[in-house]
Amino acid sequence: MTTTAENPAPTRRRRRAGRSARGRAEVRLGWMLAGPAFVIMLSVTAYPIAQALFDSLFAFRLTAPSDREFVGLGNYLTIFTDPVFWQSLGVTVLVTVVTVAVELVLGFALALVMHRALTALRGMLRTAILVPYGIITVVSAFAWYYMFDINSGFINVWFDWVPGIGADLDWFAQFPTAITVIMASEIWKTTPFIALLLLAGLAQVPDELLEAARVDGATWRQQMARVTIPNMKAAIMVAVLFRALDAFRIFDNVFIMTNGAANTEVLSILAYQTSISRLEIGMGSAISVVLFACVLLICWIAIRFFKVDLASGTDAKPTGGKK
Repeated sequence: MTTTAENPAPTRRRRRAGRSARGRAEVRLGWMLAGPAFVIMLSVTAYPIAQALFDSLFAFRLTAPSDREFVGLGNYLTIFTDPVFWQSLGVTVLVTVVTVAVELVLGFALALVMHRALTALRGMLRTAILVPYGIITVVSAFAWYYMFDINSGFINVWFDWVPGIGADLDWFAQFPTAITVIMASEIWKTTPFIALLLLAGLAQVPDELLEAARVDGATWRQQMARVTIPNMKAAIMVAVLFRALDAFRIFDNVFIMTNGAANTEVLSILAYQTSISRLEIGMGSAISVVLFACVLLICWIAIRFFKVDLASGTDAKPTGGKK
């Protein structure tokens, strides 16, 4: 007896051919509901993206928009050979990886608490947890800045008993402390978003599977690893993808707290300073295009890594047959 992998192309054709009338109606309904929003979003975003791509091929300043010089990929060559760009990219990746990882752990813990809380307490818990996420990002960033500011902040006074913290500690004067405050403010604000997405995933885990695992003698850790997490893989992917895209484009917190000083410059700040501060529209557009390409790469990596069929919420595994 031999096992051979079934060709995916005929499988997809048979799946399409065997789709029921109800399935086709659901697909049409889906396009009817999402189509208008998709067209509007495309019409709003297509022009700025195309304009940025076009401007990135020229070298010109905002003060002299008619004095354009076509340089082709010259702006991109300048970017990729500039150590400032690679430093900004490294800081952006660091912020993205650390914040998303910490938010995923904390968000999962909060989701478990809300999922297992008494019915009378669920509404209160969800409201309390959502308070940070409901605050405008600029307001949140200013609040964190004034908390850690050497002149007006109270952190140095309250925690002067902690080794390394004193009245003369300037949190925003050096990279380790500045980036820590920036990431802490991001984690504090957006962890509730992760928690809500994971809470929706926990609600999709069948109670029958958990009960069967308990009957079989599975420990709490084994239930999490083999039942809960695999069945909420789609929710985890959506949470990680959404937050990674948002964290990679971080701007407000960095702009308000350091404005890129102390080596905390991220790609969005670099694009802003190049386009707005130095008025180099062509170079700034090229940085924006690279940032957009990085966002697309994150989407591709997340989808390839999780291998989840979002339509069914299950793992997208290739089918096979035995002959």
